[in-house]
Amino acid sequence: MSVGNGEALGRLALAAALGFGVGWERQARGHRAGDRTFALVCLGAAAFTLAAIPFPADAGKVIAGIVTGVGFLGAGLVARPRADAEPHGLTTAGAVWSMVAVGVLAGIGRLLLAAVTALAILVVLELRYVPGLGRLDARRHAARLRQDDDTPPPP
Repeated sequence: MSVGNGEALGRLALAAALGFGVGWERQARGHRAGDRTFALVCLGAAAFTLAAIPFPADAGKVIAGIVTGVGFLGAGLVARPRADAEPHGLTTAGAVWSMVAVGVLAGIGRLLLAAVTALAILVVLELRYVPGLGRLDARRHAARLRQDDDTPPPP
């Protein structure tokens, strides 16, 4: 199965644009990985996928390699200032990893599914900032539960 140059360029452009859009959200929220990182990850995943299309027997291996490789990039995004500190950057690392799926979907030509997946990722990242839905943020509930646990029992 061969993909023409024009179609391949369109898939790559869509992957980069979707990655840029989600990365823009991360950058606007002050996170370490931003628009360029996300665009490059998504573009790279689409390019590797396009390169694997002529070799169907190896395409699964290529996609597995992409997912594994970006896992290492995600690990670099997770910061732990001290050994006893909570890790930071897990959501951004998860978003970068999820964007690989968007790039792969764009690379195989599932453009609508790539766009819907990127939109779903964006919705998940923005949930806590949507008025009313912010109440679903588990961290708020966890903080309240910790406060309740710290209060002494009634006499």
